Amino acid sequence: MTLSLSVFRASPPGSAIETRRARRLRALRRLGLLCGVLAIGACDAAQSGASGAPAAAASAVAVQPEESRMWMTVGTRRFAITLADTEAAREFAAMLPLSIDMPDLNNNEKHAELPKALPANAIRPGTILNGDLMLYGSRTLVVFYKSFDSTYSYTRLGRVDDSTGLAQALGGGTVRMEFSKN
Repeated sequence: MTLSLSVFRASPPGSAIETRRARRLRALRRLGLLCGVLAIGACDAAQSGASGAPAAAASAVAVQPEESRMWMTVGTRRFAITLADTEAAREFAAMLPLSIDMPDLNNNEKHAELPKALPANAIRPGTILNGDLMLYGSRTLVVFYKSFDSTYSYTRLGRVDDSTGLAQALGGGTVRMEFSKN
């Protein structure tokens, strides 16, 4: 068995070789720091986009493809709704135009039975947000106008793009809501 040892000579401090090594090391550290900052920024952007943070979702104004947009009219107020990418949302949109009387429930939602059942894929969202358009079971359309925590399961149909004034427009009793594609 043979052992081989390499002997490295340290460059004298201040020499050209030592200066180049120090520069390379500093450059690599800066590059590593820059890559780390960019990676964290990308993760934050992806996470906030995926989480659907309420503040960001409520204030963001984005151009939506025509097939993912619908309208809800209550009295003189008109609200744009972005449809979810679900089979239930597509089938709901195919039912439009739809005019339906929606009574109040729990001072936070309006609900009504749909003319036909939709394909349900219910999940427990945990927190319901002001402006959520959901399906309870396979036939009950629900429009939420207050945010709250919930243990119930719903199929997501869409979300009101700007829910400012939604609670005032819906009021406390039964309201007639018009859902349309334009």
